[in-house]
Amino acid sequence: MSLFSSIINNPIGLKPHQPLIILQSSSAQTCYPILRNLISNFRPTTQTLLFCFLHPPSSLINVDEAPNIIAFDFTGRIPGYDDPWCGPQDEILARINSVPPGSLNVIIDSVDTLTSDLGSTPETYKFIRTLLELITTRSEPSILTLHVQPSPLLELLTQTSLSPTLIHLTAHPPAIITHIASAYLTHPPPVGPADKFWSIFIPFSERIHESERLVYGPEGNGTSAGAWVSKGTREFVVEVLVRGGGKRGVERTVEGWKGDVPCDLQALGSLKSLWTRRKTEEARPDPTQNVSFNLNLTPSQERSRAQVPLPYAHEGNPVTTTGAILYDPDSADDIDDDDPDEDLDI
Repeated sequence: MSLFSSIINNPIGLKPHQPLIILQSSSAQTCYPILRNLISNFRPTTQTLLFCFLHPPSSLINVDEAPNIIAFDFTGRIPGYDDPWCGPQDEILARINSVPPGSLNVIIDSVDTLTSDLGSTPETYKFIRTLLELITTRSEPSILTLHVQPSPLLELLTQTSLSPTLIHLTAHPPAIITHIASAYLTHPPPVGPADKFWSIFIPFSERIHESERLVYGPEGNGTSAGAWVSKGTREFVVEVLVRGGGKRGVERTVEGWKGDVPCDLQALGSLKSLWTRRKTEEARPDPTQNVSFNLNLTPSQERSRAQVPLPYAHEGNPVTTTGAILYDPDSADDIDDDDPDEDLDI
């Protein structure tokens, strides 16, 4: 089972335990299908609290089929429109503290909307830190799941000062993989070298305007193929980062999402031409085959060739002999061994 599949199928059973899961969307690709699937895979015996600030609970769960999930709809509570309006912090903390001891899953569907309601990034960060402390101090393994978009708050949430362990799932449009393969001639691992791919993929994906240009630009398909399209065409790329879950400290992979389940990148229809072109390049004919003469060397010929001394093998070695000028005069030279000044009394 892949790393991504193990996270989706049993998030609370990972070793070591990961109390913080961050799902990252962007304007070019939504992560809501993953959030919906993750909620449905929480254990029925585990209490789950879902706090909705952007979308109604019905868009994420079927309340009738999820008795262990309690949803709280804050979408109708908007600062400036509710009189009087009060922040949701105290109510959320009270709901969490009222849950009996045991495992608990707390989900916030839009941290960005929560930040907008509170009116301050530091205030939101302080509140989330309080939530995480309540989660990590429970007697049984519990999880705090946050859905965010690129923002200054995201940089704070991914710091080790908040949580040394972290699961960070980022949704990307498949066009990023296609663009990197064509523009930089680099395929994702294991097809291509991992170090080269990540050195290009990470800075490129962090430039959000690049993803938007690939999706919504003149050559883009104009859709993120996300939460509100049919399952048959819903597919995207997921960057998986797990911190503190392996021997190396940080494990990073790139996998696919098709329909409502994780999959390999090779299973994505939008990337099918990429793998086909790769196989065609690898299967190019050998130019030394099917010719009327032999271009290859026999073993004996290779040994004989290796014994031939190279004409410039001595280059780079220091010269140990002393230099001297040798001159051989010819017939035109006026060479006189007598002293021309012998008649002078010097």
